[in-house]
Amino acid sequence: MRARAILIAGPTASGKSALALELARRRRGAVVNADSMQVYRDLRIVTARPTVAEEAAAPHLLFGHVDAAANYSVGRWLEDLARALRDLEARDLTPILVGGTGMYYKAALYGLSDIPAVPGEVRAAMRAWAQDKTPRQLHAELSARDPDTAAALRETDPQRLLRALEVLEATGKPLVSFQGPRSAPLLNAAECPAFFLAPERETLYARIDTRFEKMAQTGALDEIAALKARGLDPSLPAMRAHGAPHLIAYLDGRLTLAEAILRSQADTRRYAKRQFTFARHQLPSFQWIASDAPLHDIEDGLNSCARPTSGTA
Repeated sequence: MRARAILIAGPTASGKSALALELARRRRGAVVNADSMQVYRDLRIVTARPTVAEEAAAPHLLFGHVDAAANYSVGRWLEDLARALRDLEARDLTPILVGGTGMYYKAALYGLSDIPAVPGEVRAAMRAWAQDKTPRQLHAELSARDPDTAAALRETDPQRLLRALEVLEATGKPLVSFQGPRSAPLLNAAECPAFFLAPERETLYARIDTRFEKMAQTGALDEIAALKARGLDPSLPAMRAHGAPHLIAYLDGRLTLAEAILRSQADTRRYAKRQFTFARHQLPSFQWIASDAPLHDIEDGLNSCARPTSGTA
């Protein structure tokens, strides 16, 4: 399937969502989520998902449609995106993808490596084994069994380390051995105007800090308390949303609220830095723009893009 879409990426707190909503209003569009945390219905506040009022102002798809107990993946997002694109084509609405998960954009534009599904019993066993392991211990285990994949992963990324161990356990093959041929992309990069919002770093970091303080004052604690009460596996993606582990530590009495906020802000700033790095090296078709660029400058770029031929697949 080939579908024309507008892509808006950028680091967290860069103003992506506001820009996407305004473009949707102006260009008969629909906002489609491309953020791996905003898919979870349990986490509207702490993931800065669009508000109810914003969702009512224009069609929004793939926001809050996944339960926190699910181990949602880029592969599942591609399946959901394919359905969303067909829906929007039938309704003659322009898809406006917005979010900070660079891997989602890369998969949509360039395809996804064909990695076999891990059986549920293998995943459950590996997660039970890993429950009391630190990220450093996971990396050490992976280094001993699959040094090539371990060399490509950070010691501070338990989710991807555990994923690599699961694939190794299920298939007997290193994760990197599957990262060759890719599936056909859903989107044609030549037909998708793509922008990466790039605020000045100090300004962005100040926004991140201010936003998290506001979250803590406007319902994030209640949201995380409700999530904690579900007793979910702490290795699930939703349980590792920025701020969630530290706010849970506060609710457990292991951190003060001030400490939890400071650690959450620091984690989010580090994540923003990684978002810049990923986009620079992995998203070559994206045009970098200042987050305060006039909207008409962006629309000029959109108007210069030709419509694709119909019936492409």
